Amino acid sequence: MQAARHLRKRSFALAGHRTSVALEPEFWLVLEEAARRLGLSLAALVTEVDTARADAAQPLASALRLRALAEARRG
Repeated sequence: MQAARHLRKRSFALAGHRTSVALEPEFWLVLEEAARRLGLSLAALVTEVDTARADAAQPLASALRLRALAEARRG
């Protein structure tokens, strides 16, 4: 499982529970830049994405990748 070596795992507290999310470093970079632009911490941006998921079955990692894509397109 070589692809997993390219993922960077981050841990967050969401709704009172600890969770970890693994994304490629490039996605984390875009999300960190978006958080700075919005005046938020990365944890606050992740919480925002988590609470905005319309489909609770959608993995948080997928929702974060889609948010990073939207941010990159906004660029």
